[in-house]
Amino acid sequence: MANCTHDCSTCASDCNTRSKQSFIKPPHSSAKIGRVVAVMSGKGGVGKSLVTALLAVRARAMGLKVGILDADVTGPSIPKAFGVHDRATGTDGNIFPVESKGGIKLISMNSLLDHEDDPVVWRGALIAGAALQFWTDVVWGDLDLLFLDMPPGTGDVPLTVFQSIPLSGAVVVTTPQDLVEMIVGKAVHMAGMLNIPILGLAENMSYFVCPDCGKCHELFGASKAEALAARYAIPATARLPIDPALARLFDEGRAEEAQTDALASIFAEILKSRKINY
Repeated sequence: MANCTHDCSTCASDCNTRSKQSFIKPPHSSAKIGRVVAVMSGKGGVGKSLVTALLAVRARAMGLKVGILDADVTGPSIPKAFGVHDRATGTDGNIFPVESKGGIKLISMNSLLDHEDDPVVWRGALIAGAALQFWTDVVWGDLDLLFLDMPPGTGDVPLTVFQSIPLSGAVVVTTPQDLVEMIVGKAVHMAGMLNIPILGLAENMSYFVCPDCGKCHELFGASKAEALAARYAIPATARLPIDPALARLFDEGRAEEAQTDALASIFAEILKSRKINY
């Protein structure tokens, strides 16, 4: 390729000159992790953190050991959703995750800042490096499942994470608008280029149930979840409603009180996904 830098670690192209070396990094020496699942989307504002948190809460309710790596370095929201305001601690290059009331281990840039509203004004390479350090330097210990709350898009951070962290698979989050169809395609194709299986498609803000009459309204148009899943051979779909009560729980840091079976089929695919090797 004319623009090739010969640095395959920053490139997702599967060209003839591509190095066949692996860029997979081992986690912290303390870590024994069964499955790692990325929650991703081609655009922001679709509810990746919501889906990540609900999947983690479901796993923890089943008695599994669960962690969340908040890879959205410049827009972290996981600690707030779980009502965790403690700062992560560290010694000798080791970072110790914070823990939710229910025992979910969390690491996020907001857990490392002096103030939660301090901005992270970094360039892409630094942001990607920080996300990777959450994998290599955090003392995760034993986990059955580690969820990665990804930043939107297909740029530096997703590319670094997908090339460097062994993934069991990914869950794609979308909304019903026509524009999102194209965005889903971008996310799915990126995962395919890097041999990461898509385990499920979660359509957030799919509908609203009127509290007065009980009628279901598709405020952003008819659902496209099943059609998109069929197009890209995604094995499981889920539709999440616009739910003010659920939003309030997350705003109040009470994500662990959320109860929904909407993601059950996707969670079943996660449990069937491959265990990682590193």
